[in-house]
Amino acid sequence: MLERYGHGGDLESAAEAYGRSGFLDFSANINPLGPPPGVMKQLEQALPSIIRYPDPGHRGLKGRLSAKINLRPDQLCIGNGAAECMALILLGLHPRRVGIVEPCFSEYRQLSEQFGAQVQSVFGTREHGWSADAAEIEGLLKAVDLLFLGQPNNPNGIQYDLNILRHLAEEAERCGTYLVVDEAFIDFIPEEKRQTLLPELGQYPHTILVRSMTKFYAIPGLRLGYAAAHPDLVQAMTGKQVTWSVNGLALMTGEACLNSGESYEHDTIELITEQRRWLALGLRELGCEVSEGAANFLLVGLPAPWTAESMQTEMGRRGVLIRSCAMYPGLGEEYIRVAVKAQEANQQLLKVMNEVMG
Repeated sequence: MLERYGHGGDLESAAEAYGRSGFLDFSANINPLGPPPGVMKQLEQALPSIIRYPDPGHRGLKGRLSAKINLRPDQLCIGNGAAECMALILLGLHPRRVGIVEPCFSEYRQLSEQFGAQVQSVFGTREHGWSADAAEIEGLLKAVDLLFLGQPNNPNGIQYDLNILRHLAEEAERCGTYLVVDEAFIDFIPEEKRQTLLPELGQYPHTILVRSMTKFYAIPGLRLGYAAAHPDLVQAMTGKQVTWSVNGLALMTGEACLNSGESYEHDTIELITEQRRWLALGLRELGCEVSEGAANFLLVGLPAPWTAESMQTEMGRRGVLIRSCAMYPGLGEEYIRVAVKAQEANQQLLKVMNEVMG
């Protein structure tokens, strides 16, 4: 299994397993356009700044984010990736019982248990497009101190309706539970189709939104994410943050990405929307079951007798990496996840899968 560390994008493990390099990586969900134009040049020009400490208050990036998403800087916590923001939430709020809606991002459970919380879950089902029943999510919310909800959810890409989110946020206020909505992939969705509480966040002091910049702006090696919440919650989070956990080059790059303009964002969303539809059609023609989703990846059920492990092995030997989802609670051994890339890469994925499946 390539996911020995729990995630995709592990090229080192792939090289060890298959004795080769130069992979076409569909196991990590990164913007196929790469970083915005000019960002690499700005990063190169900023290299001499590594002799200085980064700003511990992240003021430049907070200022740019504040203007972009219409929140005050004191409502923002900048993290070394969205995963650090999740860790800071758990450390700052120290919940004893954490709820998760499975199948979901593995870090929800891993971090919660790592910091001493008990984890309870409800499940989305295949019959309901991998969405969980809203009443079951509400019941779980009332039974725990903190609830994680993916929006869109990883690994299936589903979004919950805004009215469901509002109801959960209102219930969180009534019962004193913290609602953490993971929006790491929401930037890939056309703005008019995003189901997000961001414009209403001030109404829900117990709700925290977590977003990633590494995926949409294709800078996973630098690690950058943020959380948006009530200032009291942000203060609780930053009170547990290691000074300088976000390096200076990441902060500078984050500002440069936010300055890149609307063209890059529009081109990315247009590409992903078109290619997700095209890739899903090609996978279905190979006999796969493809779950409808809104993000830049697809959850795929392989036809018998293929399993995620056997398909991953055969594809890896041919230089294409896919993500096994067999270890996700609630999914079977036949499920994989593939990123949505540009058409040439997607064609190669389908070509190699067709060769493997005969």
